[in-house]
Amino acid sequence: MAIKKFKPVTPGSRFKEIVVNADITKSQPEKSLLAPKKKSGGRNNSGKMTMRYIGGGHKQRYRIIDFKRDKQDIPAKVVSVEYDPNRTGRIALLNYVDGEKRYIIAPHGLKVGQTVMAGRKAAPEVGNALYLSDIPLGTIIHNIELRPGEGGSIARGAGSYAQLTAREGKYAVLRMPSGEMRMILVTCMASVGSVSNPDHSLESHGKAGRKRWLGRRSRTRPVAMNPVDHPMGGGEGRASGGHPRSRKGIPAKGYKTRYPKKASNKYIIERRKK
Repeated sequence: MAIKKFKPVTPGSRFKEIVVNADITKSQPEKSLLAPKKKSGGRNNSGKMTMRYIGGGHKQRYRIIDFKRDKQDIPAKVVSVEYDPNRTGRIALLNYVDGEKRYIIAPHGLKVGQTVMAGRKAAPEVGNALYLSDIPLGTIIHNIELRPGEGGSIARGAGSYAQLTAREGKYAVLRMPSGEMRMILVTCMASVGSVSNPDHSLESHGKAGRKRWLGRRSRTRPVAMNPVDHPMGGGEGRASGGHPRSRKGIPAKGYKTRYPKKASNKYIIERRKK
């Protein structure tokens, strides 16, 4: 995939850079795998705004994704690669030999007509899902389970991946997308390859309206607020906000928020790089 730059024929196209959708093969989603998606506008059940800068946006429907890959040892044919408004990567529609259809997160390089499989009999090839005990060391993987049978929760965004570096007893050692080295049970499943649409991070919307289409409203800078509204607000003239912190007063840029006695600390071999 490549990034498309636009000629500045309008103010909105001057800085617009988007990913060429050459990998998308179908524009209409599979109706049987759609679910309604309700927008909250950042309000809770009593109508109070609990999340700021959310609202509007185009109407969307949720695509039901198979994160568990629990239909094992049954081959499936890749019917199409599609756009999903709910995630940054692409999704692929699989048609199993028994007639069932499912969506999966499309790995980079997956082609229409390709056959994929999950389970013990699957080969360590792009699009296949295997247990960490069966994947060769050094393999790039995505959609990784943190607990067996729970479904993939790690490395699901566009272009992200982890690397299987070692196996020690009943644990596999993975290098996470953040750089963290972590142990995960070898009975957990993962898909081979990296997530599709790796150029997503290079996109530039070019105008605020394009963010509004996604349901994101304009964000007010804390420095521009009054002291009653934010810890970084107030001051005479164009005063800077002092120490960067959140609206609730929690410091940013280096302040550790992880609980030091968290049970999963023993599985982390090396913390992520700052």
